[in-house]
Amino acid sequence: MHVIQMSGGIGSFWAAKRVVAQHGAANTVALFADTLVEHPSLYTFLDDACAHLGVELVVVADGRTPFEVFFDEHFLGNSRLAPCSKRLKQIPCRRWLETNCDPASTVVYVGIDADEPQRLPGVVKGWDGWNVQFPMSEEPHWAKEQMLDECRALGITVPLLYELGYPHNNCSGLCVRAGQRQWLLTLQLFPDEYAEAEREEQRFREKFGKDVAILRETVKGERRPLPLAELRRRFEAGTVRVPVPKPPSILAA
Repeated sequence: MHVIQMSGGIGSFWAAKRVVAQHGAANTVALFADTLVEHPSLYTFLDDACAHLGVELVVVADGRTPFEVFFDEHFLGNSRLAPCSKRLKQIPCRRWLETNCDPASTVVYVGIDADEPQRLPGVVKGWDGWNVQFPMSEEPHWAKEQMLDECRALGITVPLLYELGYPHNNCSGLCVRAGQRQWLLTLQLFPDEYAEAEREEQRFREKFGKDVAILRETVKGERRPLPLAELRRRFEAGTVRVPVPKPPSILAA
């Protein structure tokens, strides 16, 4: 069995493309873990990509959103540690694999490309007991823009977040692992979604009485939390600014 970890990212699609080219579609499955907060274009992309590849799409879900995980675990996810990834993606996928596949005859594929070699050891460790391979880390190496261009050439609509300048297509641009630049981009392009994340972060801070935040900053050599509300206030005051890389009209396309 060949199981592709189909994240909704462009790398996982091209990893699947290489797997199908080598092993065929009959014994290949695309496994997607739904965080329940993805942008609608991600689901469209998954359906179109799997139809193009001729592979079955299997969807698993924990049933919670990232913020629900944070409240349940009394820990607010951030760029250093994101329990949502483990609870909403790794555990549901592993549970499906353990139920439906034999580790001795199954290969798990992840779409990390050659630009992020530092991520590979952690992924291998996380999938201990399974044969994990990274097709896009192997020759020929493709940059993300090439992957996107080749996807368009196939007639498959690229997920909207990529078109808007996001480096990844996950969590509707609200990934807690992202930095200030991405959150500012979300504030400009998806203000309602940013506002909801801001409210949930503040609710967490108040409920648990903790001075924590998704983002951090360094001031005079000291690392400290940077709440989303404070980042928004700085943006509104004009002290921080990130240009929108794509025209807002694309949102209506």
